[in-house]
Amino acid sequence: MKYRIAVVLAGMFLCCAAMPALAQTATDPNPPSTAQLEITANTAFNRGQYAKALPIYKKLADVFKSEPTRAGAIKEKIRVCEKAIEAAKKDPASTQPSPGNLLLPTDIPMSAETRKPHPAPKSGQVLEMSIKELGNFEYDQDKGGNIPADVLRLNGSTIRLRGFMIPMDQAENITQFALVPSLFSCCFGQPPQIQHTIVANCPKGKAVSYVPDEIVVEGKLHVEEKKDDGYIVSIFEVGVSSVKPAPK
Repeated sequence: MKYRIAVVLAGMFLCCAAMPALAQTATDPNPPSTAQLEITANTAFNRGQYAKALPIYKKLADVFKSEPTRAGAIKEKIRVCEKAIEAAKKDPASTQPSPGNLLLPTDIPMSAETRKPHPAPKSGQVLEMSIKELGNFEYDQDKGGNIPADVLRLNGSTIRLRGFMIPMDQAENITQFALVPSLFSCCFGQPPQIQHTIVANCPKGKAVSYVPDEIVVEGKLHVEEKKDDGYIVSIFEVGVSSVKPAPK
């Protein structure tokens, strides 16, 4: 499991990894590779040049349309560009918003002094919160052992979380996936902390299709440090009972 999680998330986080070249065209015998195109798009994106980055990302999305995980990360950037461009049209005088503020959840206090403890769950209650609200604590991934008591108390509760899917077993008929707060941060080398990564397991014999957009996952929450070869690989798992597109 450790290697599966590491490989899957690493594939999402490294946006500038080498990729196959685009097919040559009659008008351009030496077209840029997809890696070169993505570097160009990312550079423009990071400078706030969304109108320049958008058509390149759309071209890359078409190239990788048969690879759901790759295409999903690119489509996330497309949505950021479109939101920023639309915001600029409505208020040309305003400063374009930072891309990190468009999709990432509001910062949640996580220190022992400032975090908000979770209330004890009530019988039959469905807990609804963001992934960052659930993992609202600082966690020592190397040593472990510091999950707050109020978080441990949520074990066995029914929970409803919004997030984005990263398949962990296969691109189709997915039985296990990681649920993360935003693909945007994954795309730019900022992997979510272990307390902000939920391992979602479908019931035996059941599977779901890949969804590139934000989803809502409901199921039974398991809070436990899971280790593989001495490494902590997860602390939150959800036994999935429902996967639906998130309301717009």
